[in-house]
Amino acid sequence: MKKILALVLTLALTMAMLAGCGSSAPAATTAAAEPVTGNATSGEVVWWGWTPGSPTNEAYIAEFNKLYPDIKVTWKQTTIDDYDAALKPALANGQGVDAFEVSAGSANGGIAVFGGQAIDLEPAVKAALGDDWKDKLSESSVATMTVDGVLKGLGVGTVYAGNLWINQDLFDKYNVKIPTNMEEWKQACETFEANGIIGFVQGAGQGAFNMDTYHAICDNVQPGVFTKAARGEAEWTDPALVRGLELWKSLFDEGIMQEGALGLMQYPEANNLFMSQKAAMVMMGSWYTSNTLPDTMKAAIESASSTAEPFTMIPINFPDIAGTGNVGSMFGDLDYATAVSAKSENLEAATTFAVWLGTSQEGQQTIADSLNVVPSLKSATPNWDVVKLVNPEKQNAAVQEYLANATSGGDNPRFAAINADLNQAMMDVLAGVASGTMTAADGAAHLQEVSVDSRS
Repeated sequence: MKKILALVLTLALTMAMLAGCGSSAPAATTAAAEPVTGNATSGEVVWWGWTPGSPTNEAYIAEFNKLYPDIKVTWKQTTIDDYDAALKPALANGQGVDAFEVSAGSANGGIAVFGGQAIDLEPAVKAALGDDWKDKLSESSVATMTVDGVLKGLGVGTVYAGNLWINQDLFDKYNVKIPTNMEEWKQACETFEANGIIGFVQGAGQGAFNMDTYHAICDNVQPGVFTKAARGEAEWTDPALVRGLELWKSLFDEGIMQEGALGLMQYPEANNLFMSQKAAMVMMGSWYTSNTLPDTMKAAIESASSTAEPFTMIPINFPDIAGTGNVGSMFGDLDYATAVSAKSENLEAATTFAVWLGTSQEGQQTIADSLNVVPSLKSATPNWDVVKLVNPEKQNAAVQEYLANATSGGDNPRFAAINADLNQAMMDVLAGVASGTMTAADGAAHLQEVSVDSRS
């Protein structure tokens, strides 16, 4: 009997030790299983991301600290291309990352990739906005951040692409007509280049922005066909999409793309060339609108190692290079959202910040007035009595019309319908067609093959 009792005690002790080992996981992991409501008033938060970058993110933090002075938020920025590789080990280690930016789909920072390491934010959003919280936020900010029925990120705002930005001051100086078709675009580039200025600049070595240009061309050829193909509702070998690849190649053949474009990155090189006024036109989307603000533009100019004064930036439609009359198409996605790491030791503080940035009137009004993204909270819109642009006389009407057009584009996503395999294939095809190592027809066939395989 004593031996049996001793054995029982030994087993009990062993089980207790094993249970103790099981509970030795980081406290944050256990805590993440409980609803987090973001009711902290103090703490420290390390916020990882790639956009919109300094000084805008620090401005967001400063506004947050007006309401939460005892929550210290530190912004940690990486480049968009380095983000995934840097974030993965940081999240795995559970150190040095509390809140982090995520994007729609599988692209850089994709929620499909990182959602499993984020907590459920729905309890916190309900606490902040009430049971009708979905009605108060844009549909894309909720739908794209919901993974298997769980809200893994809080959308900050949407961005749109499909247009160009021009330096209106350079256009005025050299009496250049704003291009509306291929011939006018070629002529504008020739005039600027004759005066020592790059006409149009694009970092064609950075695939995501090539996809924007190709999407814009396809919508010029036949509106909506790109999105249908991305969703598997049309084939990439559709004549309109093959024609889009041919027109993409023509930008290089006709001298629209600057020499060496395939070896250039959109950020920082192409951006810096435009911001230092060495290039007159650039392919950028609505996120670039923030550069119409004097302080933001000044910071961008200084980052480009330039001492020039802020200049007049104007958004224009992508030129009608297909000759169809289909112009003004814009396509957009939730630009980024804020997720909270399940391993964070500052869950409540990080959630407080994420909820403030993505759902509060104060936070989303700050987002609206920064002109970087279209806010997720429907009630937040730019306060044009407060927002002052570099050149209000020439910019105000153009920028307001541009943002109104962007948000009225309907169901035309930017990257959300493109899975990871198709994303890589499209970057490869666009580079191959541009360099002449792949025909448009072969490129379209490869896209279709990858599209089918990735869905099977």
